[in-house]
Amino acid sequence: MYIQICSACTAMKYPLAWIVLYCRHNSNSRSQVMKAVQIIARGKPVFVDAPKPALAPETAIVRTLRVSLCGSDIRHLHHLPDSYYPTAAGETGHEMVGVVEAIDSSASPVRAGDRVLCLAPDHRAMCEYYRAPVDHLLPLAAGVKLEHAVQAQQLGTVLYACQALPDLRGKSVAVIGQGSAGLWFNEALRWLGADKIIALDIKAYRLAYSRHFGATHAVCNADESPAAALSDICGGALPDVVIEAAGEAKSIRLAVEIARRGGFILWFGVPRFETMDFPFFEMFWKTLQTRGMVGAPQDPGHACTRRALDWISSGQVDAAAMITHTFRFDEVFEAYALHRLQDEGAVKIVIDMEE
Repeated sequence: MYIQICSACTAMKYPLAWIVLYCRHNSNSRSQVMKAVQIIARGKPVFVDAPKPALAPETAIVRTLRVSLCGSDIRHLHHLPDSYYPTAAGETGHEMVGVVEAIDSSASPVRAGDRVLCLAPDHRAMCEYYRAPVDHLLPLAAGVKLEHAVQAQQLGTVLYACQALPDLRGKSVAVIGQGSAGLWFNEALRWLGADKIIALDIKAYRLAYSRHFGATHAVCNADESPAAALSDICGGALPDVVIEAAGEAKSIRLAVEIARRGGFILWFGVPRFETMDFPFFEMFWKTLQTRGMVGAPQDPGHACTRRALDWISSGQVDAAAMITHTFRFDEVFEAYALHRLQDEGAVKIVIDMEE
């Protein structure tokens, strides 16, 4: 074993035995510290040295290799109540893949050295090491690229949410928001047999991705009246189903505006704020059915996320086309800012922890 001898010890000309003991202690201490992001106040992330998580029964220590950013990360960074800050170390990140460094379980098929998709619903994965329950580890297929595999987390949440939808065969569906979640909904709706998949976004560049991921029509609602455009597409009617995948106050209200009478709305985008003005009377008068669908980590056996991994690993869906930007870990604050601005052609941003 090599011990790093510090310059202070050699300068003081202590006996070698003392130096080795002191430096071995310091070396061991440094090995128990990791670099992590922490949000110290609303909109103020910093790097901190945090204790490396300790192994506990039925958990694993995972060395983080890739993290993808999500709109819910921006909510944690900018939109939670003031009392929530400062956050725990590691916030905010939850779409991650890594390699298992240590595991304490007699039943799990996962072993040290395995590459895994790691579910981190506490959003504390923007750090070098993460402790996860063993049942939150999904092994990766050999050969699948890490930056592609990490997209299975969000695709899994989309597939999980799709379980709340009515029968879509022959139906028209509008998807509000063409970030990565909205694009994955386009893909899923194609497999579910929707007749018309209508993508809506205020960013024209995002709509350029929509057809690649399954949309049959695209509407830039910054440039035209969405209700009028949808009526033209749907032969004088409005969509049977609306999926809200943006979480903005305007898009939430828009979902009610563009749903047909007696239609269905799926709320998926995580709202930026806890309260907002909402057109309840219009929703009531239209006799709309609505459903919010979150909580994919509670999916029995993580079946939807496993299916997402299979789709990506087999090439059934094109995860590579989703990724527009990659940043190093030390550039993560720039990545957060870009994701929030939704500019420079950004769709899906990946943090490469190995760079």
